[in-house]
Amino acid sequence: MQLSKVIGHRGAAGLAPENTLASIRAAAEVGVKWVEIDVYPIAQGGLVIFHDDTLERCTNGSGLTLDANLETILSLDAGAWFGEAHLGEKVPTLEQALDCIQSLGLGLNLEIKYEGADVEAVVPPILAVLAERWQDNEKLLVSSFNYAALEMCFKVNPLRHLAYLVEEVPSDWLLKLAAIQAYSLNCYYLPLTEEQAVAVKSAGYKLLCYTANEPDLVAQHWEWGMDAVITDDPRQFMHLEH
Repeated sequence: MQLSKVIGHRGAAGLAPENTLASIRAAAEVGVKWVEIDVYPIAQGGLVIFHDDTLERCTNGSGLTLDANLETILSLDAGAWFGEAHLGEKVPTLEQALDCIQSLGLGLNLEIKYEGADVEAVVPPILAVLAERWQDNEKLLVSSFNYAALEMCFKVNPLRHLAYLVEEVPSDWLLKLAAIQAYSLNCYYLPLTEEQAVAVKSAGYKLLCYTANEPDLVAQHWEWGMDAVITDDPRQFMHLEH
């Protein structure tokens, strides 16, 4: 895996409207080599790059994201809320995002944003698009808070690099990482302890931390063995890549 130390969160959420092609391009423009985005399954099998369960915060739409069809979501403005410069920016499909990211030569941490139980219906279509569109498996990390979704990923394609996403490190983290032959544990930087970080690294896993936007907040995390920071403002961390 060709992981870098700095991963742009939702593209570069501090620089452009999150989870849009503009955000991905903004990350690339400041030198980021990897981005994290969210794939969200919607009505009738659509797959879009979006984070929230509702449409209001990041678009001019309203209602539950899950219930929206593709035509509706693609008609929304996903940039005006961020500023006039991004008026008319659209919610991308998974395919559009994959093509954009690869055209920029970036690595991808793709988070499956799905809280439901029906992973058998949701995960295989996502993996099918990846199989069709994504070329370099060493530049792809699939993550989720939904452990059942990761289990389904492992069942469908055990060669994919998987990351278990958590807020606080759970007591059974080692069992869960081992069962899916995970690449990394991705956790919220704030509650992480030195003891936990050292244990994860000692067990042979990578450790990624989200979402820190100031270097001072994770200065000690690098000392503990953190491999990468996921950040809204990659500019604050780009000195680490040189």
